[in-house]
Amino acid sequence: MSAAITDYIDVAQLTIWAFWFFFAGLIFYLRQEDKREGYPLESDLNARTNGRRQTVGFPGLPKPKTFILPHNGGSVQAPRAEAFCKVNAEPAAIFQGAPLDPLGDPMTSGMGPGSSPDREKHPDLTEDGRPKIVPLRVATDFSIAERDPDPRGMSVVGLDEEVGGTITDVWVDRSEPQIRYLEMKTAKGGKQVLLPINFCVFNKKARKIKVVSIRGEHFAKVPTLAKPDEVTLYEEDKICAYYAGGKLYATSERFGPLL
Repeated sequence: MSAAITDYIDVAQLTIWAFWFFFAGLIFYLRQEDKREGYPLESDLNARTNGRRQTVGFPGLPKPKTFILPHNGGSVQAPRAEAFCKVNAEPAAIFQGAPLDPLGDPMTSGMGPGSSPDREKHPDLTEDGRPKIVPLRVATDFSIAERDPDPRGMSVVGLDEEVGGTITDVWVDRSEPQIRYLEMKTAKGGKQVLLPINFCVFNKKARKIKVVSIRGEHFAKVPTLAKPDEVTLYEEDKICAYYAGGKLYATSERFGPLL
């Protein structure tokens, strides 16, 4: 009589079953962890009355976990109760799941590509606790490379070729050697606003920057900063969302079905 365990137990079959149980447990864990933010889902219950319902699904919400924020920023729990966010729009038709049409000025409605979360109202910080994104007048140890065009003094035009303003400074990321925003003085109103570098198309010869997402008149309505030398996470999202919203709402031709 053999004492070998493999004579009585199918080790290969046990191994594959152990793997499947582990894999199922892993999927359950990951699916529950990704519900720490954004849940429960809110959906329209009745488009006519604007009633709402909440959905969690399977698996349920995980137990709250406390996260300690850097730079003495306190702590935050997730999942946590979130304040209801009122949508500045109305259903385009009376049925559940109907698309929403923005109310008022679509560029400032916070809808579609112009939507953004309400993030913390403090700047993103470097490892040593300084504001990460600042203008060159603050980050004096940064400069524009000689082989690159200096955008200061360049004109900014919209998709309609109307001048929206003039670049006055460059905002850099202290943690990475790159430009994040251009600061400009608007032609209408003379406001100081930021222009995300990702929306810029440079014409070095003509010393002109074109932004195809919005018209020239729209630069005067770009969200402004609370402090001239500092941009908060909240402000960054609102500014970028405004330019992104122009992709759909800047002209009547962009807004609405193609057919």
